Amino acid sequence: MNRIAGLETEYGCLTSDFPGAAAAITRVRDWIFKDSRFGLIDLHQRDWDEPAGNGGFLFNGGRCYIDMGHLEYCTPECLTLLDVLRYDQAGDAILLQAVKSLRAEREINFIRNNIDHYSGATFGCHENYLVRRAAPLTEANVHSLLAFLTLRMLYVSAGRVGGAALAAEARGEAAPAAPEGAFQISQRADFINNDLFEWVQFNRAIINTRDEPLADARKYRRLHLLHGDTNVLPASLLLKVGTTSLALDLLEMNCLPKTVLADAVAAFRGLSRQPDGPWIVQLADGRRADAVNLLFDYQQAAKAELQGRDAETDLLLSVWSQTLDALASDPETLAGKVDWITKRWLFRQFREQEKIPWSHPWLKSQDLEFHHIDPARGLGAALAQNPPGWELPRKEVTQAAFLAPANTRAAVRSRAMRLLKDEKRGYYIDWESVGADGGNALQMLNPFDAGCPDTENWLPAPADSAARNPRRGQPQP
Repeated sequence: MNRIAGLETEYGCLTSDFPGAAAAITRVRDWIFKDSRFGLIDLHQRDWDEPAGNGGFLFNGGRCYIDMGHLEYCTPECLTLLDVLRYDQAGDAILLQAVKSLRAEREINFIRNNIDHYSGATFGCHENYLVRRAAPLTEANVHSLLAFLTLRMLYVSAGRVGGAALAAEARGEAAPAAPEGAFQISQRADFINNDLFEWVQFNRAIINTRDEPLADARKYRRLHLLHGDTNVLPASLLLKVGTTSLALDLLEMNCLPKTVLADAVAAFRGLSRQPDGPWIVQLADGRRADAVNLLFDYQQAAKAELQGRDAETDLLLSVWSQTLDALASDPETLAGKVDWITKRWLFRQFREQEKIPWSHPWLKSQDLEFHHIDPARGLGAALAQNPPGWELPRKEVTQAAFLAPANTRAAVRSRAMRLLKDEKRGYYIDWESVGADGGNALQMLNPFDAGCPDTENWLPAPADSAARNPRRGQPQP
């Protein structure tokens, strides 16, 4: 990739433990950070809803904490597609090890999905992409990026049984809920109610507009997306992150196709409720167009500008083209590669065998099992088919639970944390800085810099007098 990327996964938790999910999640978090097993717990309050001890950074460069009642895992900053997959799966591995070590396999289960079928709640998979500050964010480019992020749902969505009891409003107008006895392409479609907006909880948008780069703000922005589904199948995850990164390359080069949807939110919801197609969307100029053909425009633009850049890009362009060809001709050939197609194919067989409708509660239970993080239980993981070149040995996932990527600033943060591990002093850890009592903050404003020369020397000898906690990003006197 030509940029830093990372994922934030909010896990669903199923528990039969009497105190409930909150207690189960707390037990798992505490196990992860006990005796600095996988990382260092926060010693300070990060925000009004993140008190001290709520979570912390991990030695692999990522982060784990409790957010709005969900256990959330953030990958470290990644510079390759396979690293995104490797560190995303490392989050599953850490949680699974915690549950097994607590001998709580029968009481605590984590799932990689985005909906609670019984309460109607939703929780997210957030994507983060570093974007150059100089990128031409013209009206035409923003509309084109918005169109791509809407249409890509055809190969990145996870699928779901049924719909939200009360669909989110779209610009003040209540949207009808999807029929209960239905199958949708997207888990998040019923909960997205705007195309562009700053906040993330009560007005969820396709593009989140807050400007929080977590890096040198003079050089970078961070595109924060929350409308996508959490993927189980590696091919879907790699296509999601990879093709979005290519679209951002085109944006920075001012080479995006001139595609403008009449209503991105309406298209997003409409496509979700048409798993059989036809996938036709309304354009701003009044024309109607095939969504797959529009996606081919983006693929062809990326191929024209970026083919031959490196092996990763060429492989991604090839898999993208093959995926779009299959969507246009025979979508079921993507079983094992695209989550929603795989889930629907599996559930269709199950329905025929058991002679039950889509509205049957049994299917909702199977919907959750599709996303289980335990490879021995997860229905989706058992069907995974990775294209050649996208295989990932299990050993690499195990290593990624402890070791940070070597080619981003995550490596600097990890080294600094290991120096702090045995120190008896206060500390502060964030994405772009690390500080400790009695010393200057170690600044990491360049996410591409994996070799900060000050890492080994920034931590001074403990002072005899009581030291003060360093403030975020500020050197101490």
